[in-house]
Amino acid sequence: MPKPSSRSARPKTPSRGRADLARLRRMTEAEIERTSPPEMRTIPDDFWKDARVVVPVTKEAISIRLDRDVIAWFRATGPRFQSRINAVLKSYITHADASAPTRRTKAS
Repeated sequence: MPKPSSRSARPKTPSRGRADLARLRRMTEAEIERTSPPEMRTIPDDFWKDARVVVPVTKEAISIRLDRDVIAWFRATGPRFQSRINAVLKSYITHADASAPTRRTKAS
């Protein structure tokens, strides 16, 4: 019978988007750099200089009817397809608001 592998030798992988913050705080910069994906190792030092915290907005669960081909296309893009649909709709709103003439109310 095969011997179970030792999980302590491998770094623990967070589940469901939860990071082991205590472990991360103990890591040195050298450990972080060594374990980072290759594309992260070439980020310039000033990359985060103008970064800002964006607080996610609360979402509301609704029921919406979409064409089957639209749903199939977004589902084929992988997990979190509903978030991508939301992003497309937000992009549309931003574009529509930017290109629309100033709206006037009856009081104007």
